Amino acid sequence: MTEQTLETSDFIIVGSGVAGLWTALALAPHGSVRVVTKEGLTESNTLYAQGGIAAAYSPEDRPQLHLEDTITAGAGLCDYEAVQALTYEGPHQIDELIRLGAHFDTLNGHLDLTKEAAHRARRILHADGDATGKEVHRALSDRALHTPRLAISEHTFLVDLELFADRCVGVHTFNTRTGHCQVFRARAILLASGGLGQLFEVTTNPPVTTGDGIAVAYRNGAEVCDLEFVQFHPTALHDPSFPKFLVSEAVRGEGAQLLNSQGQRFMPRYHPDAELAPRDVVARAIVSELKRTGDRCVFLDFRTIEPEVRHRRFPHIGERVAELGLSLDRDPIPVSPAAHYAMGGILVDLHGRTAVPGLYACGECACFGLHGANRLASNSMLEGLVFGARSAAAMQTEPALPQLPPPEKKGRAACPHQQAAHLRARLRHLMWEEVGIVRTAEGLRRAREELRQMRAQLGDAAACEGKQCMELRNMLTVAELMALAAELREESRGAHYRADFPEPNDAQWHKHIVLRRSPEGDPSVRFWEVSSQHGAAVGNA
Repeated sequence: MTEQTLETSDFIIVGSGVAGLWTALALAPHGSVRVVTKEGLTESNTLYAQGGIAAAYSPEDRPQLHLEDTITAGAGLCDYEAVQALTYEGPHQIDELIRLGAHFDTLNGHLDLTKEAAHRARRILHADGDATGKEVHRALSDRALHTPRLAISEHTFLVDLELFADRCVGVHTFNTRTGHCQVFRARAILLASGGLGQLFEVTTNPPVTTGDGIAVAYRNGAEVCDLEFVQFHPTALHDPSFPKFLVSEAVRGEGAQLLNSQGQRFMPRYHPDAELAPRDVVARAIVSELKRTGDRCVFLDFRTIEPEVRHRRFPHIGERVAELGLSLDRDPIPVSPAAHYAMGGILVDLHGRTAVPGLYACGECACFGLHGANRLASNSMLEGLVFGARSAAAMQTEPALPQLPPPEKKGRAACPHQQAAHLRARLRHLMWEEVGIVRTAEGLRRAREELRQMRAQLGDAAACEGKQCMELRNMLTVAELMALAAELREESRGAHYRADFPEPNDAQWHKHIVLRRSPEGDPSVRFWEVSSQHGAAVGNA
């Protein structure tokens, strides 16, 4: 068995996206912080975010309007207090981000705000045109690397949590470069491990997004919520020879139009807001149009945007499509939907606390009830800032670690790499086909049965040898929970669309589905009624 070492800090952060680094920076003045991240410091969903950060900065805008737009997009499932915190505290957190060194685009000496779908005002801050995530991550990682008492462990995979007297006191990790096992202990641990886009065959997410934090938290007693709500971005670059690349929603906010293969604009037939309809509406409209025409993609026409705006706002998109021999000035760009963002995750209160004492969560792996059934565009990075700051404040109140015994040494059962790769591909195809943009009871039942078979093939070892196998185990855990929640919700709402229940049903489903691992190992289900009293959400049956 590989030797295992132990290190103790005041605080542990798992993940190096905006939520993780912002929380780590807020904690560093108050104690030693260890950030563990699965790949290199720069590999996270934050880096790939193009559109920007939403906040009420314009004189014509105000936080209340941003709140109302967020709640409207959330299709009746947003927690009011969470949205209120986001929209009213957001501008201050962005001010802090700018003071830290992030640079956003300006026009005539003022922030150059743009508009995206379902926003009533121009409130999207952006950087370098369409590279906002890259700039935000640059500012945060630069500061983190030069902050005393903040240490970073790269290529460090979260294997499990360490619990003592039902309290989370640390994390078991595995260095994927060296094979070294290490236990990190702290008085408070925050999971900011990102999303789950890799569960789907077609996704805009980077390879690291395999739902690890959600799976590990669930297996250790935390609740998960809203996992049926996955946002499928309508406009990912469509080319079989080219990696999936998000074509920002801001493109449609500036006036780009969607065309079918006959060059006809089709969105006005599906929604009065046409290209500026909510993402779930646009994604399903594209799917319907593709079924009608028999095509594999539709086209995004940039030529309806003023040339000066086109080149100033979207230089990086222009560079990427040029690699395919296309020009924003000349060619409609082929696009199709792709899995993009998870509204659900580890259920937390408004300060990031989970149902497990000492364990916190923030960012895309967490569920504050903020996004409801459908995230409003460009609210995700703002979520990391606002709730990262709130989580950091709460983590400082946790008591010191008690005297603990030496950590358990966790054995790892071998799983052949080839088998893990085969099962992973099978899982991703199954999830795309049956738990994707359009769902049915029959398809969801089929998915759940096949996922159970895959889990049996993988085995029930506490962890597996090698990153591929450990990721696969986590993917299977989250996929089964997602398929269960999607089967339970017999209605269509926001990003969750059931062809057999095509309408929302407020009488029965104006509530959240919360799942928790039972003592027998199966998911137990409870329902959290939509309410402004968010504090009652976590840990109450």
